[in-house]
Amino acid sequence: MLGKSLKIASVLLLMAAVAAAQSIPAGTKVTVRMGSGINSGTARSGQKFDATLARDLVVNGKTLAMAGAPAHGKVTYAKSSGRLHDPGELSLRLTSVEVNGRNVPVSTTAFHAKGKSHTKSNLTKIGGGAAAGALIGGLAGGGKGALIGTAVGAGAGTGVAAATGKQEAVVHSEATLTFTTTAAASVK
Repeated sequence: MLGKSLKIASVLLLMAAVAAAQSIPAGTKVTVRMGSGINSGTARSGQKFDATLARDLVVNGKTLAMAGAPAHGKVTYAKSSGRLHDPGELSLRLTSVEVNGRNVPVSTTAFHAKGKSHTKSNLTKIGGGAAAGALIGGLAGGGKGALIGTAVGAGAGTGVAAATGKQEAVVHSEATLTFTTTAAASVK
């Protein structure tokens, strides 16, 4: 009787190991290389992207997919940059990975990208314009001219900042991104 129970337990354990190797468990890291770049200024939520695995996808010591296997994802959030504030933002998620020639749907955490802050650049442009205006106004018209020149220079600096101030979020072509699965995915 003990021998029969041991055999049944062994078979169940073997079946569990095979089933585990045929799924991608939650918490698995999946690193991909982007096929093309994505920019928050032109991207839209729902837009699809293609990538390839940057590393082998290994689960419990078994390689399920080799580096170079196709993967697919989508943009889940895209916000274009404002001119003087609010840099661009992007969120991407992986939606499938090819395993043995079959696309396996996956659910993953999001990768977030944010453009550079506007603050330092804007302060430099506006402050520099104000200083230059004050200098020129002071030379041309004394104290009153300096005051007027400061206002005019600050306005010009603000115009330059507005004209050149977009700070989009960018994920470059060939960039490697790592996603983490949030639910088990069956490979069968």
